Amino acid sequence: MSYDQIELPDVSALRVGIIGGTGPQGRGLAYRFARAGVRVLVGSRSTERGVQAAQELNALPGVAAQAEGGDNAFACEADVVVIAVPWEGHAATVAELAPLLTRGKVVVDCVNPLGFDKQGPFALPVPEGSAAEQAATLLPEARVCAAFHHVSAVLLADPEVERVDLDVLVLGDDREAAAQVQALAGRIAGMRGVFAGRLRNAGQVEALTANLIAVNKRYKVHAGIRVTDL
Repeated sequence: MSYDQIELPDVSALRVGIIGGTGPQGRGLAYRFARAGVRVLVGSRSTERGVQAAQELNALPGVAAQAEGGDNAFACEADVVVIAVPWEGHAATVAELAPLLTRGKVVVDCVNPLGFDKQGPFALPVPEGSAAEQAATLLPEARVCAAFHHVSAVLLADPEVERVDLDVLVLGDDREAAAQVQALAGRIAGMRGVFAGRLRNAGQVEALTANLIAVNKRYKVHAGIRVTDL
């Protein structure tokens, strides 16, 4: 079976909320979605910072859909909610927002549990198996997927970069939710959303980010992933 974006669901009317939308990854994803015409709700721990980030986003070149900003609870009002917070605050943030992420809400976790020492980045052990599985444990009524782990925040945020050429590995136990995330990834110029298995396999996908950071450091690039023969 070959990859065909047309077979994925129409997500043009969906709103995407970014929890941690003022951080590098969250801000970059918000910009790319807005460039693709997706309505974005930028969330932050501070309402003022969320509003300011949305205003700055709307002033960037190529934005096709105006973003709105507020606190993280505001971002949870979206149809699809992306968790893009530092690993250190992941559990606490998700637990705090759990009452808002219920009733089948699609939640996308893109957090990479990494540590850093003199030898470089390394994967951290997570009792639940991965950041995405931790989110799923804390959000039993949500439809949790894992995606957007290997996307360079630098490329995402650069207005001069027209296409971000890579495949986004999407994992999830709910195939309908995963297909929505695949379709959202595919709206960003250059990207494909590729289904990569159940959520129990998210750990190695998150950990692979450490290897990509090593590639970036060695070759002075912003490496991504492409799946061949698809």
